[in-house]
Amino acid sequence: MTDQKMPSKSYRRLVLVLLTIVYGFNFIDRQIVGILAPFIQEDLGLTNTQLGLLIGLAFAVFYTLVAIPIAWLADRYNRVNILSISLAVWSGFTALTGLAGNFMQIGLARMGVGIGEAGGSPPSHSIISDLYPKEERAGALGVYSMGIPLGIMAAYFATASLMGASGEDVDWRRIFIFLGVSGVVLAVIVRLVLREPVRGAMEFDNHADIVQPPFTESLKSLLKIPAWWSMCLGIAFGSFVSYAFSAFQTKYVVALDPSFDFKTLVMVLGVINGTTYAGGAFFGAKLADRWGAKNIRAYGWLPAIAIGICLPIGIASFWVTTVWAHLAFTTVFLLFLGIYLGPSFAIAQTLAPVNMRAMSTALFFFILNMIALGGGPTFAGWLIDVFKEGHPDLEAMRYAMSVTCLMFIPSIISFLVVSRVLPDDWAAAEKRNQDLKKS
Repeated sequence: MTDQKMPSKSYRRLVLVLLTIVYGFNFIDRQIVGILAPFIQEDLGLTNTQLGLLIGLAFAVFYTLVAIPIAWLADRYNRVNILSISLAVWSGFTALTGLAGNFMQIGLARMGVGIGEAGGSPPSHSIISDLYPKEERAGALGVYSMGIPLGIMAAYFATASLMGASGEDVDWRRIFIFLGVSGVVLAVIVRLVLREPVRGAMEFDNHADIVQPPFTESLKSLLKIPAWWSMCLGIAFGSFVSYAFSAFQTKYVVALDPSFDFKTLVMVLGVINGTTYAGGAFFGAKLADRWGAKNIRAYGWLPAIAIGICLPIGIASFWVTTVWAHLAFTTVFLLFLGIYLGPSFAIAQTLAPVNMRAMSTALFFFILNMIALGGGPTFAGWLIDVFKEGHPDLEAMRYAMSVTCLMFIPSIISFLVVSRVLPDDWAAAEKRNQDLKKS
């Protein structure tokens, strides 16, 4: 049963808040491995390459591959059911991560988390797009994207609150089990509270059954849209650096100053992610809607400018001499890093035909996560091991992260391409939906 065509504003806000919380749990369960990396690595005897694979490729391969068939289902069946089941699955495997005794076991658990999380964003993006018109969509999806920094903040706070009185006493297994159980409870709430919205309600005056195209047709249609493709590459290369940064940041700080209190570190990083990164995501989404109303190219210009600022700041953050200086640079870095999220999510949904929105998100996340999540931590971990052959740990991480930050360059170029081709693609998207409305 679908909901009425125009739900109340209060219900829309409730849905958006709840979906943002779910997205936050997505990132709590994803990022917690990087936060607890020094303790997991020591307990299980992992190399930096294995740690990078654990955070990146082992998770990303299953996450991206399973997302496509789940999105195909989400374009046809009840999205609320798919979302709640997926949340329960990834939370269950998060709890199992805390029971792992070696690299193989923890790797299999993270693969399970990836399979579950594949059903998170595609139905969520599609639901939001059926509750908010395109003029408000970047703002709504920008709020949703705040689940990333808020989830990361919650992961840091959960680590700080569940560790022992000493910053050196970290029961990483207990943290995974607690987070997993909490996610299962949230899955029940999602299923009970959310209602399936009318598909295409924001584009069609009179709702009719929407014909769902075959998978191959959806794939070909989306990949033929230059701005959509360029946006995917832009956010993928930008997130390549972001995932590598977060995967090895706590390990870097421990190497920079072994005496620095770990509990203080995770609390400060939690505050930074929950304020500046979240603020950047919110500000970027609102600015994109306002600037984009005057010039549609702003959806490409704004991310390109923000990432261009991130490039030197990201490199500099790994060459300062104190932890507090590193955290100061990180604050500015995360502020600008969050800006590209809302505009990118809006492009993915607005350029996609109404009957391909979940598939658009899945393909978008396939490209994003194979390059960024699969490549970023894995590449950085491998580089650290390479540089360690001739340098101390701290210098090895500095060189590795400096090289990794250069991946911002193709991101900037991709978003500049978006700004050039977006006007034609935006107009073509409106025509496609009008044609679909008449059919």
